[in-house]
Amino acid sequence: MKTYDILIIGAGSVGVPTALYLARKGRKVAVVEKHASVGRGQNRAAIGGIRATHSDPAKIKICQRSLDIIREMEKEGHHLDWYQGGYLFPVYDTERERTLKELLTVQHQFGLAIDWMDAEAVQRLCPGINPRGLRGGTYSPEDGFASPLKTIGVFYKLACDAGVDFYFYETVLSFEKKGTKITAVKTDRTAFSADLVVNAAGGDARKIGQLAGIDLPVYPDSHEGGITEPVERFFEPMIVDIRSDGHSDNYYFYQAVGGQIVFCITPNPKHYGKDCDNTSEFLPLVVRRMLEIYPRLRNIRVRRTWRGLYPMTPDGFPIVGYVNEAENMLNLVGMCGQGFMLGPGLGMIVAETLCDGRKDYRFIFDQLSPARAFTGAEMLK
Repeated sequence: MKTYDILIIGAGSVGVPTALYLARKGRKVAVVEKHASVGRGQNRAAIGGIRATHSDPAKIKICQRSLDIIREMEKEGHHLDWYQGGYLFPVYDTERERTLKELLTVQHQFGLAIDWMDAEAVQRLCPGINPRGLRGGTYSPEDGFASPLKTIGVFYKLACDAGVDFYFYETVLSFEKKGTKITAVKTDRTAFSADLVVNAAGGDARKIGQLAGIDLPVYPDSHEGGITEPVERFFEPMIVDIRSDGHSDNYYFYQAVGGQIVFCITPNPKHYGKDCDNTSEFLPLVVRRMLEIYPRLRNIRVRRTWRGLYPMTPDGFPIVGYVNEAENMLNLVGMCGQGFMLGPGLGMIVAETLCDGRKDYRFIFDQLSPARAFTGAEMLK
């Protein structure tokens, strides 16, 4: 039996930063991962966006911390391919114009540097964007994007330096409990005991919860992304079109530090399950929509596509907190495809709350509690 203060299940976008910040607070931390290395679950399928531009207080605050962390890591000399190009939500109809302008009031209350820009300003920011029907858009210049693979690699190194033990190729098989407290975690290779168990298992979050006697409403669905050949930079922000065309919902793309265009789309209807094989429908669907809004993309060649999972919840918000049936399991799950942008900030907030006793983040645990009703929806998910 290996004994730790904290055992984290999942070495991904949430688990690794959380391990780092808990270890820096003096806790003895281990991470169990079924794959061969960090980031082999959904982290490697992330496209890299990091924004505080959300519609609710909890996600805004978490991602503000994430942005601060990523910027500071870049200043410290860690190479994450961070680019602060901002996020642009272009608008081509009155309904979305009204919605986004109303949302600005909430976003400004939480200190977000975001505002409405008219159509001419949007065209200056993104030369060649389709001007027909363009009404303007909201732009948040402090947001940006980074390489998920490079970022998880840096977090892993820093976590190891902080004393975190990683156990790869280990699948959690069962939990032993005394009443409602987990007393042991058994993998196919090792038995662990820990005062606190953290479920950060991404697409396997519900399965892990069920092994501990709880049922978390986390249902993965598949999304596809792609990347082009590199070209000289010709636009700055991540562009997010939140319109639905009946075959797909929002789609988004940006130009990475290396010049490649990285893109993704939300399928409609959703493809629930864990199938991560590429499909033949993705490129025709996303390319048509991207060319409608940005014709300059027409002659750029696609290099590859891939498919990953969005561990979704019924309301589109993450789950952060405890369940009575397993009182010492902290669930950090259901990131709804935004684990990469939420992970660093959430990890630091968890560490400061658990180890320093900070009270000012309680609203995050209250809003994202697994005991909530799961009604409503995140506007900018």
